[in-house]
Amino acid sequence: MEPLTEQEIRAAFVNCSKGEATRLSVPRDLADRPWDDLDFLGWRDPQASDRAYLVAELEGRPTGLALRTSAPAFGQTRRSMCSMCLTAHTGGVALMVAARAGKAGKQGNSVGAYMCGDLCCSLYVRGRKDAGAGARLHETITLEEKIRRTVGNLAAFVARVTA
Repeated sequence: MEPLTEQEIRAAFVNCSKGEATRLSVPRDLADRPWDDLDFLGWRDPQASDRAYLVAELEGRPTGLALRTSAPAFGQTRRSMCSMCLTAHTGGVALMVAARAGKAGKQGNSVGAYMCGDLCCSLYVRGRKDAGAGARLHETITLEEKIRRTVGNLAAFVARVTA
């Protein structure tokens, strides 16, 4: 993924108003992000634990989604799998819900997906971040195929939000 500026990130959001995009919390460490290893930029809002955001480069331009999530249940021991990168976590997967773009979103329609709670799918796929023992199932496909699958899953989720 190409590095993005704060202004590019704010302009990319498709499922919130311009005012909401202006007020949302953008990471302060953009220069330190591992851009070459990211398929999308994802982060949790440090000021509001139920908010998360992601920006993906799709069809040559950045597309951002504002997400709502709930905190994992206290003491959760059940393993769940991220529907984007297929990494299994114990207590580390959250239901991320995005208001649909446009009129549908204004009417309250939304789309949800189970995703890595820290939105670090790209790093889990590449082995740059460890989700614990047994988090990644053994697969015979290449790393490039895993990355394409993750990007495809993300693109399908974004398409459901923007349709």
